[in-house]
Amino acid sequence: MCSYEEEVAPVPTAADFRAAGLRLPGPCEEWADDAGFIRGVVDRVGDKWTVLVIGTLGDGPRRYTDLQQAIPGISQRMLTLTLKHLTRDGLVERTAYPEVPPRVEYALTGLGQSLLSSVLALARWAYDHRDDIRTHRATFDRTNTA
Repeated sequence: MCSYEEEVAPVPTAADFRAAGLRLPGPCEEWADDAGFIRGVVDRVGDKWTVLVIGTLGDGPRRYTDLQQAIPGISQRMLTLTLKHLTRDGLVERTAYPEVPPRVEYALTGLGQSLLSSVLALARWAYDHRDDIRTHRATFDRTNTA
C-alpha cells in the first residue's frame, strides 16, 4: 500500500496580513470585476427572509402554507417574492403536481444545499449572541436618546 500526503499551506488569517504590514482586501476589492454581482448575491442570501426560508427548507420540501406557518412574521407577499427570487437564483426549486386541488412544493436545490450550513451558522450566531446584542442595544439607546 502506498500513502500520499500532500503538504497544504495554511490559509493566511487577518492577523497574518496585519503582522506582515499588509491590508486584507475586502471582497469588493478582491473581486473588483464582479463586485456589483457579488454585492447583489450577498444582498439576496443575507436577507432575513432568505435566511429563514433556506433554513426552514433544510429539513426537506415544504408546501407554501407550511413555510408561511413555520416562519413567524413573514407576509404572503414577502414569502412569494422570496421564493420567486430564490427560484430565479437556482437555490430553490418549485414543483407543481397535477392534482386537484393543485399541490406545489418548494425544496432546496444542490446550490441551495451548499448555502444551508452558512445560513444555519449565521442563524445560530444570532441566537447565541442575542443577549449580548440586546444589552448593547439597550445601552446604546439609553445613551443616545435625544
